[in-house]
Amino acid sequence: MNLYLTFGTTDYLQKVVDEHNGQELRLLEEDSDKAILLHETEEERFFHEGHEYEVLDSVGSLQNGTFAVLNNIPVSDEGRSLFEHRFSKRAGLIESEPGFGAIRVLRPLDTDTYVILTLWNSEKDFSNWQSSNAYGQAHKKRGTSEGIDQQENIFPRPSYVTSYHAVN
Repeated sequence: MNLYLTFGTTDYLQKVVDEHNGQELRLLEEDSDKAILLHETEEERFFHEGHEYEVLDSVGSLQNGTFAVLNNIPVSDEGRSLFEHRFSKRAGLIESEPGFGAIRVLRPLDTDTYVILTLWNSEKDFSNWQSSNAYGQAHKKRGTSEGIDQQENIFPRPSYVTSYHAVN
């Protein structure tokens, strides 16, 4: 399964959604000038702009939730196997959180930046997850000698988070 992320204005991407009625598409926007179109499929991509990712882990439907958070994590070539191994062993605690809709762990096919995409029923649900005991447990190694963030040569530059609200 692959997931395609295409960036543009809400108006432009809404036209793409309208042209491909019936496809599994999800349009999310940060504001009217910055939106993202999600297309998850096993078939050939129909929209040739944007980035392609292989789905490494998938829980829930991309149609769930109205608030999306994308944790964008640049990973060096030599760090990919360790990074993927750590995510393959993730605790899976997020799935039990109130307001959780979906998660995708995405391996980049045309960049060095992995994406951890989560969908929530609301921005408040995401904030509650970040302050929960489950979040603390899931990230308990961060900043310690066991944490992947302390390994050398894995992250060529800082990660960053983007968030979007559902349009459709």
